[in-house]
Amino acid sequence: MPHLERGYALARWLVRDPSEAEDVVQDACIRALKYIDGWTGDTNRSWFLAIVRNAAYDTLAKRGVRAEVPLDDTDLGCVEGTPETSLLAASDRTLLNRLVEELPPLFREVIVLREVEELSYRDIATVLDVPVGTVMSRLARARGRLLVAWQAATKTERA
Repeated sequence: MPHLERGYALARWLVRDPSEAEDVVQDACIRALKYIDGWTGDTNRSWFLAIVRNAAYDTLAKRGVRAEVPLDDTDLGCVEGTPETSLLAASDRTLLNRLVEELPPLFREVIVLREVEELSYRDIATVLDVPVGTVMSRLARARGRLLVAWQAATKTERA
């Protein structure tokens, strides 16, 4: 089934637990097959990611508590260069991942869908079942929060 890897990455960002993310993707696959007749011709990727998102939120609702599991292989960037720049870049990626994890779910999911999954605003709107304007405002707010958190974290590290 296409898009499993991207679905798993989204599930990990949302449920924050690798094994639970696997369960979410399995549930999403079952739902996708069950409701394939309901597919309206949108892109397969956004349709499947919407199902993954809904399955993840169902799992979170059942659990009632968020797990705080660090993400190891789903980074928000990759930088090449000298060992020193690679070390600094890895440190920055670790910090950025932590700051994204600390965002409220509505902001975290829109950042992940745009910056990690590289979906268009329209596809994100489809996944989230909201207007494109809502996607744009959530992204702006999420980026604003990330900027403030980044500045605070890097100021603290330098002090």
